[in-house]
Amino acid sequence: MLEIILLIAPVFSLIAIGAVCGQLGWLSDTAEKGIGEFAFTLAIPALLCKTIATADFAGLSVSGIWASFYTAAALTWMAASLLTRWPLGRPAADAPSIAIASAFGNTVMLGIPIALMTYGQQATPTIALVLSIHAAVLWLSATVHARIVGDGGEAERPGILELLARELGRNPIIIGILLGGAWRLTTLPLPKPVLDVLGLLAQAGVPAALIALGLSLVRFKIAGQVPTLLVITALKLGLMPTVAYLMAYKIVGLPPVPAGVIVILASVPTGANAYLFASRHGRAANSTSGAVALGTLGSVITISLLLVLIRS
Repeated sequence: MLEIILLIAPVFSLIAIGAVCGQLGWLSDTAEKGIGEFAFTLAIPALLCKTIATADFAGLSVSGIWASFYTAAALTWMAASLLTRWPLGRPAADAPSIAIASAFGNTVMLGIPIALMTYGQQATPTIALVLSIHAAVLWLSATVHARIVGDGGEAERPGILELLARELGRNPIIIGILLGGAWRLTTLPLPKPVLDVLGLLAQAGVPAALIALGLSLVRFKIAGQVPTLLVITALKLGLMPTVAYLMAYKIVGLPPVPAGVIVILASVPTGANAYLFASRHGRAANSTSGAVALGTLGSVITISLLLVLIRS
């Protein structure tokens, strides 16, 4: 257990530093925005672009990786939808926001750093494969779900698929993955100057993302209906990683590194994109905001326990 604590201590220490700096005003809202934009717009996309362009994907089962992660997301989504109606007793229109908060984790700002700290560069191919469809699958699922229950909001306007494609087309993570994939199709090696630039940006990505996450926690308050908040947190930190573990290790039988990376990515707490969706639709926004804050605090314990399990 001590080994696990020493492994994740730098990750959560940087988050804590960011949170303290934000709470005490040592770093301004402008700094939070700038650091977050740098991590999300340049550094992490550079990491994924370099990975897709240069990594060795031989022996990796794309279908097995996607099945393991997204089966866990789908079952968590279904559980959240059922629990919204009973025992929470909330209207069906709240289910999409609660479901996306239970399944859409902070894979970029927290999942990537923990996976890299655990497995090093061996983790990057699996990370890239999961993230290549992560935002598209979960955001589209929430949008369609909202339309089914009659709370489509933006989804009621014609051209929702075009709107979704336009939003994803501006997503730096998606752009980085697509650029790396396009270069890979040429079968040419990346020029060394380009490789060096991408490498330097990638190195800065992890600490910048963690500091930005800590700064952002000042904005997310542990508020909202307590039962809803607890259900979201339990599903995200408990059910989803458990199903991912069973799928990756027991059912699909993936090798240890991709299986462990999948469990880590499934175990991270609710991400800000889920709060963005809930805010846009005006459903369970306070509970989703609270899940980001409470989940991040609780994940210190749950991720530590999961790392003990997968490293054994």
